[in-house]
Amino acid sequence: MNKLKKYTYLLGVALVALATACEDQSEEVLSIDYSRYFAPINLEARVVNRTDVRLTWTPSQGATSYNIELFANDSLTFAGTAALTFDGITADDLPYVISGLEGETQYSARVQAVGEDESKTSKWSGVFFETDAEQILETVTEADLTYNSVTLRWPAGQTATEIVLSPADVPAHTVTSEEIAAGQATITGLKPETEYTAKLMNGNKTRGSQTFTTLIDLAGATAISPEDDFVAILEGAEDGASFAFYPGTYTVPGEEGGVGKLNIKADIELKAVRPSDRPVINGCITLNEGASLSLSQIVMDGTGTDGSQAFEYKDEGTYGHLMINDCEIRNYVKGLYYVNVTASINEITINNSLMHGIQCSGGDMFDCRKGYIATLNITNSTIWNSCADRDFIRYDDASGDFAGAAPVITVDHCTIDGASNDSSRRLLYVRFKGNSISFTNNMVSNMPNCGRGFSDNSNTAEPTFENNNYFNTKNLVSDGGDGKAKFFDADGTTLDPGYADAANGDFTLSNEELIYNQVGDPRWY
Repeated sequence: MNKLKKYTYLLGVALVALATACEDQSEEVLSIDYSRYFAPINLEARVVNRTDVRLTWTPSQGATSYNIELFANDSLTFAGTAALTFDGITADDLPYVISGLEGETQYSARVQAVGEDESKTSKWSGVFFETDAEQILETVTEADLTYNSVTLRWPAGQTATEIVLSPADVPAHTVTSEEIAAGQATITGLKPETEYTAKLMNGNKTRGSQTFTTLIDLAGATAISPEDDFVAILEGAEDGASFAFYPGTYTVPGEEGGVGKLNIKADIELKAVRPSDRPVINGCITLNEGASLSLSQIVMDGTGTDGSQAFEYKDEGTYGHLMINDCEIRNYVKGLYYVNVTASINEITINNSLMHGIQCSGGDMFDCRKGYIATLNITNSTIWNSCADRDFIRYDDASGDFAGAAPVITVDHCTIDGASNDSSRRLLYVRFKGNSISFTNNMVSNMPNCGRGFSDNSNTAEPTFENNNYFNTKNLVSDGGDGKAKFFDADGTTLDPGYADAANGDFTLSNEELIYNQVGDPRWY
C-alpha cells in the first residue's frame, strides 16, 4: 500500500471511530456504580478540653454511617489493636467528640464510610493528634497560700507520684498514699511574692498544673492601712521601697475637698496584702524626677478626679519603668497615661489588667506627645467602655529630641471593645519615626465607625499581624470605603465572639474557633 492510500485508510478508520463514539454518547449517563464508597475527605482532629478530640470530615456520597478507630502512641501506622472503636456514626453526629483520652499522648484516628452494601465499605482516612496535659488540679485560692507555702488540691483518690515546682528552688515533693486518699498536699519552703507553676505528675505524665504567686512577707514591705497618711508616706519614699496596702479605699485629697494627685519621686512598688480584697487608690498619680513605679493587684479609680489621666509624667529627664500587673484601672475622664514633656522612658508595661470607664475626653487612651517610650507593652488585658471618640495608642513624633530612638510597641492577647469608634480616629496613631509594632492574638470588636483604621499616617510602621479577629469593625481587615487607612490586617478573621455579657464587662467567648485559636485576653477562653 502506498503512503497516500495508507493515510486515506487510517483517516477513514478514525472517522468511523469518531462517529461510533458520538453515537455511544447520545445516551445520557444517569449514574456511575463505583466498586466501593469513597473514603471520607477533609478529616480533621481538634483537641478540646485538653483530653478530648473533636473529629470532623466531609460526608461520603452513599454512606449511611462511619466507623472510627483510635490507636494510642501511634503516628498513622495503625499497628496492633485499636485502643477505641466506634461504629454506626452518622453525618448527623458530626462533629464527633471522643472524651476522656489519656493526656500528653499521641493518637492516630481513622474513619471509613459504610453503606447498605457492606461489600463497598470504603478505605480508611487517617489523621493524628496529640492530647494536652490533664488538668485535675484545682485553682489555687488565697486560702491555699501563705508567704512560703501552698496547698494543692485534686479529686480524692486520683493517683499521682510527685509534685514538681518551677522555679525549682524546692525539691520535688513525693506524693504519699495519705495525700492521694485526701486529694491534697502542702509544700513549704517557698519564697514570698514569687510566681510558681506546680505540676502534679504520674510518672512522666502531667495530671494537672496550676500557677500561683505566694503572698507577701510583710517583713519585706511597709504595710499601709486606710487610717495611715499614705500620701505623706509615698511622697516621702526612697528608692527601692515597697508598700503593701491592706483592703480599703485610699482617696488622694485635692483642692476644696476634691480628689487630687499623688506625686511619686522615687522608684517604688505598690501592691496588695490580700489579692482577693484589693485596695482602691482613688486619685491620679504623677511621676516626677525620673521616678519608676510598679503596681500589682491595685485598683486605680478616677471617680471625682479633675479630668487628668491615671498616670502623668510631669518632669523632663530619664525615667525607668511603669509596670502595671494584674490591676484594674477605671473611671478616668482622660486617658491611662500622658507624656507631654521631653521624658525618655525605658519601659511601660501593662499586663493582665482590666481598663474600663476611661472616657478620653480631651486626651487619648495611651498618649505620648513629647516624650520617648522605648518599649511599650500592652498584653493579656481587656479594654472596654473607653476611648470611643479618641485614638487608642497615640505616639507623636518627638524623634528629633531623642537621637537613635526606635520605639518598640507590642499589643498581644488583648480584648479591645468599642475603642476609636469615630470617623476621624485610629487604633495605632504612631508618628514617632523608626517605630516597630507587633499586633498579635487580639480580639477587636464593635468599631463600626472607625474612619482611619489602624493608622493614616506615613510614619506608622505596618505592624506584624498574626491571629487577630475583628468583629463589627471597619477599615481594619479591608477598606471600608473611606480610603484613608494606610494598611490592613488582611489575614484577620471576622468571627462573632459571642461574648457572654459585654455590657457588664464579661467577654467570655462562646465561639469555638476563637477559643481554639486563643484569641484575645486569656481570661475569657
